[in-house]
Formats: sequence, structure tokens, C-alpha cells
Amino acid sequence: MSRRTDNHHRAASICRAATGLPHRTCLGWAQQGLITRRQPVPDAADPSQRAFEARVALTAGDSLRDGQLDGAVFGVEAAVPSAGGLTLRLHERMAPRVVTELLPRLDEDYGGLRGVPGLRVTSDTQGLTLRDAAGAGTIRLHGVPGSWRLPDDGDGLRYVGRNAAAPPHAAEREELHHWTGTVMAGPDPASRDHLLSRLLRRPALINRTGSAHGWVNSYCHQYQDLVLEWCCAPAAPEMEQSLRRSGVAAPPDGAPPEPDAPPARPGVIRLGGAEVFVRCGDFAHADGEIDKINASIGRRYE
Repeated sequence: MSRRTDNHHRAASICRAATGLPHRTCLGWAQQGLITRRQPVPDAADPSQRAFEARVALTAGDSLRDGQLDGAVFGVEAAVPSAGGLTLRLHERMAPRVVTELLPRLDEDYGGLRGVPGLRVTSDTQGLTLRDAAGAGTIRLHGVPGSWRLPDDGDGLRYVGRNAAAPPHAAEREELHHWTGTVMAGPDPASRDHLLSRLLRRPALINRTGSAHGWVNSYCHQYQDLVLEWCCAPAAPEMEQSLRRSGVAAPPDGAPPEPDAPPARPGVIRLGGAEVFVRCGDFAHADGEIDKINASIGRRYE
């Protein structure tokens, strides 16, 4: 086997493990030059697409915390990433809740906006499309039951994106103002969007964190980062190494050299000023309590 062919297979193997796609699909991408050993999963080329994917990843990770099934951290089982867009295959039982959690809605009891600001949903015979009303981003969803419909308002929640053609609501514009970093200090928004977009494009790899018990303690600090905490296997150093091997922290093509900075602490994936934390330890309960939690999670989807 030539060195070039060997590199193609190595890139394809990493791509398969990260995205959940068949090896032959990833190998075809490697042979076409769409992926490499350095970047074995395609990045989104458009900053608006990366920003939209990042908002979806952060919202899904934070809202589904400790409530996933079968370790689907974002409710996603596989991804088809390309430079021009992203298709996600959702976990069959989680799909309705995932889409509902992403919908932007006003909390009229406690104030504020839940969900992804600017997100709009359209449907066709192939599935759902999530569109960014504030930019150019789109995400295709497969695996959502055909019976799914936009939920009614209620329980103090009012959906502001019910009209798929509607521009962002005033509350959404305010949230987007925070998200872009113009109000709240935090990491460089472009680096954060790139890092979180890459996580969403690697669901099969991210889902390894929930392999032991089926769920992960995932949460964020405002709009700045994402934390993944789990107990048992895989060990945090192993998970961190796998993420780095997948290119999640590789400098984007064409990016200027970054200034010297102290090395990231163990368990911290850093891109620019953005960070993702991977922690394995005693964050869960005894086995008996875990069984009760898993049963409770299952009832949420019945």
C-alpha cells in the first residue's frame, strides 16, 4: 500500500469514528481531497454556517444534560458534514424533544428566551430543515417522525418562530447580540463558533462519553464554552486524544499564526480563546441510583 493510500485510509477511519458514516463514504472523501489526516472531518466554510451550528450544539448540549438516551449527547447519532452544509441523523426516540428544545420560545413566567435565537423550521418528505433567520446557516435533520408538528404554546412558553418566514423577534435579536460577544466578555466568537461547530460534526466520537450509562452531564457557562462530564469509560485523556486526532482543535486553513499561549490544561480542548472541557470522574451515583435515573430518562420520551 502506498503512503498516499495509507493516509487516505487513516483519514477515512478517523472520519468514520467521528461522524458515524460508513468507511467507504469517508474513503471516497479522502480520495477526492475533501478530508486529510490533519482535518479528517470537513469544516463549514461559511462563518454564518459555523455560528448557526455552534448555537445548535450549545443549546442541545445544555438543554439535554443528564437526559440523553444511548449516549446521544446532542440527540444526534451521525452527521454528514460538508463545506457547504450539514445533515444530522437524530436518535429516533430523542428526535421530537431535540427539535422542540431548539425552537426559540419566550418564557413568559420567568422571562428571557429559550432555544436557538433565529432558528426556523420547515419540513418536506425527506425530513426537517433548520434555517437561521439571522444569517445564512441551514441544517438538515433526518429521523424526525412524520407525525411531529410545531408544539402549541403553553406552560408559560410562546414560540416566536412559528412562522418559518418571520425575521428575528426582538428577544432573539437581543440574545444574538449577547451571542456575538458584543455585550458579554468571553472567547473570540469566531473561535468559539468554529470549535462548537466541529463538535456537532463529530457526534459518534462525542457520544463515546455516554457509552457507559447512556447520558452525560453536559452544560455551558453562558455563551462561552461546553462542559462534558461523565463517569467510567472512556478515560478523559483518551477522549481528549481522540478529539485532537479528529482535528477538532486544528488551526483553520488560512488562519494566521496564533500568539504564544500557555498550553491547555489536561481535559481542556482549546481553539483560539474558546474551550471545551472533557472530564471523567465520580459525577454520577451508585449503580442502583444510575438504574433509577436511566428509568426516569426513558419515561421522558414515552
